[in-house]
Amino acid sequence: MKTAEIKRRYLAHFEANGHTVVPSAPLPAISDPNLLFVNAGMVQFVPYFLGQQTPAYRRAVSVQKCLRTPDIDEVGKTSRHGTFFQMNGNFSFGDYFKSGAIPLAWDLVTKPVAEGGYGLDPERIWPTVYLDDDEAFEIWRSVGVPVERIVRRGKKDNYWSMGIPGPAGPCSELFYDRGPEYGREGGPEVDEDRYMEFWNLVFMQYEIADVRSKEEFRIVDELPAKNIDTGMGLERMASILQGVDNLYEIDEVRPILDRAAELTGKRYGAHSGHVASESHPDDVRLRVVADHVRTALMLIGDGVTPSNEGRGYVLRRIMRRAIRAVRLLGWQERALPELLPVARDCMSPSYPELATEFGRISQYAYAEEDAFLSTLRAGTTILDTAIAQTRSAGKPALSGEQAFQLHDTYGFPIDLTLEIAAEQGLQVDAEGFRRLMADQRNRAKADAQARKTGHTDVSAYRSVRDDGGAVEFTGYTELHRESRVRALLSGGVTVGAAVEGDTVELVLDTTPFYAEGGGQQPDQGLITVGAGQVEVFDVQQPVPGLIVHRAKVVRGEVRAGETGYAEIDVTRRRAISRSHTATHLVHQTMRNFLGESATQAGSLNAPGRLRFDFNTPAGVSPSVLHDVEQQVNEVLLADLEVNAFITTQEEARRIGAMALFGEKYGERVRVVEVGDYARELCGGTHVARSAQLGLVKILSEASVGSGVRRIEALVGMDAFGFLAREHLLVSRLAELFRVPGEQVADRVEQAVTQLRDAERELDKLRAQLVLGGAAALAGQAKDVAGVAYVGTEAPEGAAGNDVRTLAQEIRGKIDPARPAVVAVAARSNGKASLVVAVNAAARGRGLAANDLVKAAFSGRGGGSQDVAQGGGLPAAEAPKLLLTVEKAIADA
Repeated sequence: MKTAEIKRRYLAHFEANGHTVVPSAPLPAISDPNLLFVNAGMVQFVPYFLGQQTPAYRRAVSVQKCLRTPDIDEVGKTSRHGTFFQMNGNFSFGDYFKSGAIPLAWDLVTKPVAEGGYGLDPERIWPTVYLDDDEAFEIWRSVGVPVERIVRRGKKDNYWSMGIPGPAGPCSELFYDRGPEYGREGGPEVDEDRYMEFWNLVFMQYEIADVRSKEEFRIVDELPAKNIDTGMGLERMASILQGVDNLYEIDEVRPILDRAAELTGKRYGAHSGHVASESHPDDVRLRVVADHVRTALMLIGDGVTPSNEGRGYVLRRIMRRAIRAVRLLGWQERALPELLPVARDCMSPSYPELATEFGRISQYAYAEEDAFLSTLRAGTTILDTAIAQTRSAGKPALSGEQAFQLHDTYGFPIDLTLEIAAEQGLQVDAEGFRRLMADQRNRAKADAQARKTGHTDVSAYRSVRDDGGAVEFTGYTELHRESRVRALLSGGVTVGAAVEGDTVELVLDTTPFYAEGGGQQPDQGLITVGAGQVEVFDVQQPVPGLIVHRAKVVRGEVRAGETGYAEIDVTRRRAISRSHTATHLVHQTMRNFLGESATQAGSLNAPGRLRFDFNTPAGVSPSVLHDVEQQVNEVLLADLEVNAFITTQEEARRIGAMALFGEKYGERVRVVEVGDYARELCGGTHVARSAQLGLVKILSEASVGSGVRRIEALVGMDAFGFLAREHLLVSRLAELFRVPGEQVADRVEQAVTQLRDAERELDKLRAQLVLGGAAALAGQAKDVAGVAYVGTEAPEGAAGNDVRTLAQEIRGKIDPARPAVVAVAARSNGKASLVVAVNAAARGRGLAANDLVKAAFSGRGGGSQDVAQGGGLPAAEAPKLLLTVEKAIADA
């Protein structure tokens, strides 16, 4: 049975049993700051389990895309560990419990294939239950499982929690007996290789506290609303139903592995259980390629792009491990164009968007591979230099610092450093490298911990929301209204009143104030309560459904429970709305010119200006920017109606509304459309017609990260003001150059060219001045211990290249048969520098330019044996540098 069919049957089974089918959340865990990626099927339902939100359904079923990276270095070394996987889950939020969950699971796995089930042999299924969970034990008996195949296990195996204080409970797991050829008799307690776990049913009926480990926690109380969270590993079930031994042989992975084996000429042999990399290094590398290419496809498909931080760094690391593995297997050409389409064909039956979006996905993937191959070439050159320096110094190993710099600065893999060094007969201080890596990881963890905000105490906000329900936002249709002050908060706790000078948070029953979100800045304005008045400077939504006005009391006293009058700053709101509508138009127009891959990666909608980040692997030419700006303003002139409406996700997709990668939308969504030109899912505020924007002026386009570009633009009066200032500037330049305005650019370019030519001529004159006395200086060489020595200062302000050339010129005018050392000091910008040149005869005497420079600068400076340089001392030290070199020659 194909994996896509396993998924389809799972969803159909639970939908037929009253569950709402919920789409997979995107892989980036945007709603949980503690996670980079969704790592379990229940993640998107956590707010329901914690009581933070009320679900729109009592039963749900999903197939969730997941990613786990803690053991990324172990991928391929076992037959079942990978990074990307899929979790089939069914959930009950206070609806059914054990007596409902267990029969539902048993029915699906044992029901004949012809009737929509998986057709597993009931005699080969072993359930496990928690030690004292007699209820689950008896339910398994009632569905027909004999007592000898129901195994009781302890906290480590059969008790589940989120790892933090909160809902938890016993779990019941399903194991499938794969047969005696896979291990010993006796059930999962004896051999978890033969008996493969494929389903875990979690019965969340308790609240726990003081969590220390999987085995150390304290139960606080039994929860009144008992929830069900079950997860069936899709890849595990696929391996069982497809009769294969491991993850790498299922239909969604094996074709990628086979193509990698074909490219490299390697043979893949299936190995069960744990596989040591020393025993089967090619098998391990082929598995790494297959796993990582699939994972990269899924990540880019969900909007992640390669970068040096966060999720983008994980993607970059995964891709580079795959590319490196292919090269170690012998393939030296570009690998992803050969492998990524295979991964697409494997996964698109389950996720059709991977096929429709493949142009965008492949663009990022192939560009990243090209960049990494360049890194490998550059890193190899740097490594060759480090090896030469190590060998010349007579050292047996590259330092950990050198290996770490190659890895950290240039992205050069440590395994490649080890391999190339070994070829040159050198070792690498791997322990020092690991220590530096550990230090870096510890710093990163400390930084992440310092910035972590998830699961902070928002109990006061939740209490306010739970007491009065969600705050109604009326700002789409009104700019002011009467409303009751439901609550006042200060310092995270509710207060009864606030007086003049206090900073306070107000919660109203209803509000026209827009809370910051979707790139749109919040509203500002005034709230008048009796004789008191507050000035609202920020509006946020700390918990879903609760709009909080952050404000300063500017007059009188404000008390909770009183009725007030809320009015937003209309001028600010309208300016922000113009910017937001302009962002939609810029987004659509960029897609018109650059293709569907130019998707929004972030935005800022502020009064009179916008910032729009979008995905594209290369810069945008000025001509395209000009055309984009012109087309946007033509839409403004067309005065199209801007319309917003609520519909279903399915209908929004059908009419072509754009959704943003990484965003999670509810079943009902708000669509904003500008005529037939642009249509996008959006919760922000907008103008009524496109002509109200007035004008959009693009100011700049630049890179803000790998594969992400940023456009900044002005809107409305800010754009008109900018053009007015530009006109004044052009008029002034036209007056200065005495030409018409349209000729200003040509005249400025001409003036710049003339200035550069003059600077080059001055450089030549300076060089001639510096070099003019080379012959005379060579003739004045003094004898120092049998060496012709010239120590001189270059003219004040001489360029670095000129100083170096002067030293070499003087050296060239001394008889080559005579050992010679030339030292030229220079003063520039308050600092002294030194260049030393040594001829071959002097080098034969054991003198080296780099040694002499280091003698002058107390070990600093660099270069070769014939020419070296150093700098950084105060300018007054220049004469002393020359004397130090002379003394070093005399002492040699």
